[in-house]
Parts: sequence; structure tokens; C-alpha cells
Amino acid sequence: MSSAVFSPQPSAPTKPDLWPLAKWPVFTIAALVAIAQLAFSPFGGYWIDEVYMLAAGKYHLDWGYVDQPPLVPLIAGAMGWIAPGSLLVLRLPAVLATAAVAVLTALLAREFGGDRRAQVLAAGAGATGLWTALVGHWVAPYTFEPPLWLVLTCLLVRWVRLRDLGRPNDRLLLLFGVVLGITMQTKFQVAILCVALLISVLAVGPRDILRRPMFWGGVGIAAVIALPTLLWQALNGWPQLKMGAVVASESPLLSGGRSGTAVSLVLYAGVVGTTLFLIGLWRLVRSAELRSYRFFAVTTVLLYGFFVLTAARPYYLLGLYGVVMAAGVVGLQRRRESRPSRWGWTAWPLYALSAAAAGFMLWLSTMLTPTFGVPTADSLARETSAAFAALPPEQQEHTAVIGDSYILAAMLEVGGEQHPLPSVYSPHRGYGYFEPPTEQIDSVLYVGSEPTDARRLFADVRQVQAGGVPIWLCTGKQGSWTWAQLWPQLRYL
Repeated sequence: MSSAVFSPQPSAPTKPDLWPLAKWPVFTIAALVAIAQLAFSPFGGYWIDEVYMLAAGKYHLDWGYVDQPPLVPLIAGAMGWIAPGSLLVLRLPAVLATAAVAVLTALLAREFGGDRRAQVLAAGAGATGLWTALVGHWVAPYTFEPPLWLVLTCLLVRWVRLRDLGRPNDRLLLLFGVVLGITMQTKFQVAILCVALLISVLAVGPRDILRRPMFWGGVGIAAVIALPTLLWQALNGWPQLKMGAVVASESPLLSGGRSGTAVSLVLYAGVVGTTLFLIGLWRLVRSAELRSYRFFAVTTVLLYGFFVLTAARPYYLLGLYGVVMAAGVVGLQRRRESRPSRWGWTAWPLYALSAAAAGFMLWLSTMLTPTFGVPTADSLARETSAAFAALPPEQQEHTAVIGDSYILAAMLEVGGEQHPLPSVYSPHRGYGYFEPPTEQIDSVLYVGSEPTDARRLFADVRQVQAGGVPIWLCTGKQGSWTWAQLWPQLRYL
């Protein structure tokens, strides 16, 4: 008998449980994102929300704010303290958070079974999102929120994968709670994400996650971390709940209303990202391989419908792009594995177009602040300081500056580091909940458009500066009102 009969037959190659991370290409993509964002960081001046974060964190640090939790103001204030006036240093945390989007998207693709090529394609899609490129170096809550949502989804995907393999790691659920609490201190929209996730899990599973003690332990950890800002909201009448109406009222101008929001919620993923997003959503619904992750498709659809219905900001869905795009890129991998094609190179021109579009958005970010009619912090503070210096010394002691918006007030406070100014106030948005003017103030330099309210409160209102933003001197306080009595009536969102 031939010895060949007894020779072992070669077995078919098996796929690894988890492909090795494509470290060099993925981290190279992330590094390129960071370099590009850093290169543009010194230009364009402060973005309107960014300067608000800086002023809030540096001069009004608190457990909460009307429209934002305190974490991003804390980061901005810390960077402003480390290197006053340096846009490059101020924006470094935002740049790092943006670069992390590429890495986290690749990690999600890997968790779904993506090989090295799929991981690189996922990283490229995460790196070339339009909104990500636009805001990637601004210190604003919507810059830090997407990577935090990506971490949350990555933890859930990993927990589900290990559970399906019969070796669940419930410590991931405790870590999920920690990240959830941090995210609650960054932006409140994550609460809406949690509601959608809960509905989705109850509808399509995996329902057993709700029976895990460590899941509820994670919920408790999240509640403890979020408690300070929730208490602040409760003590101040939950002003955050009123912001929904404000966002809806601004929607026609900022995003073209509900129809504009409906389109932007998808297209902000970028050229490649939008394609992978649509493919991934289909696979999460239809693929047997991704049956355990179908709750992400339900969550995405629920949030999309809710954000369109409420005319929300067009970037609110950004944090879910990664998990859906990762499912899409692994779907393309499965197609490649079953039907090898010599035309895989055709993906790269699409990625080049996506990178070009992202580059345009990055360039556009340096041009946006002037389009809102807002001068630089330095020029606004310099003009206001000149108007203040022109007042008699005895009047200066009783004069404050009031900006007609939170943007102008923040610009004045930050620019006032270089130009002498008295205390700055505003009845608008978060500034309306800061300390009101002291009772020794009986005249005001009002910075902004027509001061309608000031004309009711002061006998004499005259324009003293007609620059980019008008400046008005308001004197002759009328009536017996005090600032403490008046301020709650003046503030608005």
C-alpha cells in the first residue's frame, strides 16, 4: 500500500478570529490627518463656538452651562492657560481627537472581521468625512463627540463579538459606562443615542445585555460621572431642554431646514464615507453575518428620523458613521473574497476625490468666521478698548461692556487679554446665566446692533464707534431697578 494513503491532507486555510491591526497604514493615515489639521490651526482666528468654549472655561468655569456640559470648556480653558493666545496649542486636543476617528473606524472594521485592506479603507473613509475635516481643529463639543461615540460603539461591537464566540467580557460594559459618563460631560445628545440603543436592543436584540449586572454597573458609573452637570441643569431649570426649539429655529439658516438636514446627515460622511454608509446600513439590515449587530441599523434609522423631524443640526449623526461604514467596508471585503476582481484599484480614485473634498472643507474652515459678520477677537477688543479709554476716569469705574450675543461677549473677553477692558457681560445664551453686572455699574458700552432694550433702561444711548460692529455708550440709568432684578428678564437663548 502506498505511503501516500497515510499522509495527512492539507487543510484549508482558516481565517483568524481577529485580523492583525494594520498599524503602519492606519496610523499613517491618522498622522496625515493630524498634520493637515495642525497646519491649518494657526489660521482663520477663533471659530465662534470655540471662542465661547475658551471664554467659558477660562473665566466662567462651572459644573455646567445652559447649552453645553463643562468638559470642552475645561479643555479649552486649560490649553488657554498653558499657552495664552496660541491657536496651535489651544487646538491640539481637537486635532488629536479628529485623528483618532480614523483609527477607531479601522478598529471597528477589524472587530467586524475586516482584514488589513479593509481596515485601511475604513480608516481612509473616517479620515475624509466632510464635517470631520471642517471642524477637525476647532475646540468645540461637536469635534470631541464623534470619537467618543465611536469608542462607545466599538465597545459594544467587541462585547457582542466575544459573546457570540462564547467568551463574553462584561468588563467592557463597565468601561462603556465610564466612556458614556465622559460623553455626557461633553454633549447631551448621547442621551438620545442611549434611548435609541435601548429601543433597538429591545426590538432586535441582543436583549441579554440588559440582564448583565455589569451593564447596570456601567449605567451607575455613567450616572455618577454625569451627576454634576445634571445637578447644575436641575438647579437652573433645565435650560438645555429649551435649546431644541432654538436649534429648530436656526435650522433654515444653518442647514436648509428639515430637507437640508435630511441630506446633510448622510452626505457629511464624505464621498467614500457616504457610499460605505449606505452599503453598511443595508448589510446591517440584511446580512446574516451581522445579525447580532442589527440593532445598530435600527438605532441609525431611529436617530436619523428623529433628527430630521426635529430639524436638528446636520452633524448630529456623525458619531454613528464609523460603525455603519465599517460594516460596509467588510461587506466589500466579503464580495472580494467570494469573487476576486482585478479592478480593486478603482477604489483609489474615489478615495482621492474624497480626500480632495475633505481638503476643501479644511481650507473652508479658515474662511467661515468672517462670513458670520464677526471680526477677530483682537480687532473687536481693540476698538472697544479705545471707546472705553475715551471715557473720563471717574466714569470708567462705573462702566461695563455688554455684548449683544454670546459670540461677541466671548470675543471681547478673550481679546481683552491684550486690550484693557472692564468686565464683559451678555444676556445671550450661556452668558445670561453668568454673574450679572455689579450694582455700581450705571453706564454701559453696548457692542452690537441696535440696542433696543438699552433705550428703555438708559436716558442717553449714542453710537461712539461705527466699525465692523457698532459700539454704543448707554448712560443715565432710569428707574429704580437693580441688575440682579433686571438680568433674568433680559437673558435669552
